Amino acid sequence: ENIVKTSKTAQLKSSYVCYVNDRFMGSEQIPVAVDGKTYYGCCGGCVEKLKKNLANVRFAKDPLTGANVDKATAFIVLKPHANGAVLYFKSEENYKKYSDNL
Repeated sequence: ENIVKTSKTAQLKSSYVCYVNDRFMGSEQIPVAVDGKTYYGCCGGCVEKLKKNLANVRFAKDPLTGANVDKATAFIVLKPHANGAVLYFKSEENYKKYSDNL
């Protein structure tokens, strides 16, 4: 039986991700500048949530370490088998360690 290991997921262009819905949208999203960083939302409601950081939407948990990650500086990839959902990593190194264990 042949087992083919597929290539690892590439880093996503952050401006194509809605940081509120945590989804790859496939096109440029609305930029939201906060404290010198840029976040992205898909609609007016998401823009407001990002501006106000409602429910702490500007941050995510790094899947490898569980540490808080600022989405504006995260290494973003598609979540495997999740139909457009994304994961945020503190660094490419963390992503590689995580993906090596999949």
